[in-house]
Amino acid sequence: MSSIQQKTDVILIGAGVMSATLGALLKELAPELEIKVFEKLAKAGEESSNEWNNAGTGHAALCELNYTSEKADGSIDISKAIKINEHFQLSRQFWAYLVKNNLIQNPQDFIMPIPHMSMVQGEKNVSFLKKRFEALANNPLFQGMEYSDDPEKLKEWIPLIMEGRASNEPIAATKIDSGTDVNFGALTRMLFDYLKTKDVEINYNHAVEDIKRTSDGMWKMKVYNMGTGNIEDHIAKFVFIGGGGGSLHLLQKTGIPESKHIGGFPVSGLFMVCKNQEVVEQHHAKVYGKAKVGAPPMSVPHLDTRYIDNKKSLLFGPFAGFSPKFLKTGSNMDLITSVKPNNVITMLAAGVKEMALTKYLIEQVMLSHEKRMEELREFIPNAKSEDWGIVVAGQRVQVIKDTPAGKGTLQFGTEVVSAADGSVAALLGASPGASTAVQVMLEVLEKCFPQRMAEWEPKIKEMIPSYGVSLLQNQELLQEIQRSTDEVLGLAEKELAYS
Repeated sequence: MSSIQQKTDVILIGAGVMSATLGALLKELAPELEIKVFEKLAKAGEESSNEWNNAGTGHAALCELNYTSEKADGSIDISKAIKINEHFQLSRQFWAYLVKNNLIQNPQDFIMPIPHMSMVQGEKNVSFLKKRFEALANNPLFQGMEYSDDPEKLKEWIPLIMEGRASNEPIAATKIDSGTDVNFGALTRMLFDYLKTKDVEINYNHAVEDIKRTSDGMWKMKVYNMGTGNIEDHIAKFVFIGGGGGSLHLLQKTGIPESKHIGGFPVSGLFMVCKNQEVVEQHHAKVYGKAKVGAPPMSVPHLDTRYIDNKKSLLFGPFAGFSPKFLKTGSNMDLITSVKPNNVITMLAAGVKEMALTKYLIEQVMLSHEKRMEELREFIPNAKSEDWGIVVAGQRVQVIKDTPAGKGTLQFGTEVVSAADGSVAALLGASPGASTAVQVMLEVLEKCFPQRMAEWEPKIKEMIPSYGVSLLQNQELLQEIQRSTDEVLGLAEKELAYS
């Protein structure tokens, strides 16, 4: 049964951190806009944004080695690291604005200071890490980074990792104390609580089943209300599809030319979680290693101190896996139904190119608990099997598209696909994802509301002082932003307390 058609200005599909961020930006910039949110699940932040479904790293490229690649001449390319760091600074500024203006409270419930470390073993990797450190250390965005290959120093930094380690293999680490652990699930729920106070209509247990263009250029959604069993029609001028892995199917349904020749490759993940609180207390850092040869960038092993429900936890992973679902709560038919006449060649080309990745994922799926423990023991030599359990992380759907690098190229990153007229935008991809939500949503605003950007710019700069400015070239502004966001987000005094 179809209800009457309801018109609105903006519809956000998916109640994750991306929709929450876009909704919050729009409500601050244009309070008059009428916004509706549709979420298939019963609560906000239950899929990719959930604290158990991602690594919670405030991705600022402080420790993630895949953001700094070694060039053919042996030098280190830090351009991607700089970009991601600047993007994370935008998120910090926006969160600080919301806290300072009492729009969200208790920042310690979603962000905590934690040292970010990189750790490598073997001569070749130690040489790479030293070069990486030298390339970053004098950069203002990476100020305070330290390097050591002295086992005694490393015992101070990472006692749990160094205990019981055979000392014959070279080992080195970098450490920077200005890193953060971010509970994106908690942040998402806070943002939706704020949106409720701004009269945003949030509809849980509502699945968007179809999206079509109307004759007057609007977008009409067919929405299944799981509570009543009714089908509702909702019409909006602007639609944002922020449904994690579920975004691809809805983007395809829009039929916009930009949705063609794009596919998705789902990768599932597992984390090991420490059940022994005594072990948890012996480690205080996010420690990222180097991906094994043949492993995809999203499978970089890391040992993470996390704060979840105000309790310190310790996670190790991710172990990649394969599931044809595009969401944890998705369908086993997701991958098959995403293959369309316009992207079948793209998908097949990716399949041929990524045989090594497919083999790697199958091997990961087959790992026993003991095999996973062996990988963990590369980080914690004395780890005991009985101290560790498994938690299934969120599904990630990597974008496959035709690029200058060739047909069916697998993309590692986050990207926005929008219609030429800016009336619809979809977010696809994975890491650095949530950490760069503010930058990504500013990109959505620029692409989809170009006619309003001049009018909005003063307010954007009030919320995000470095908007449109390179922090690298404005070191005074960078220092001021770091000092003020540390203070407002409660990071400065905690850093002192832990050091």
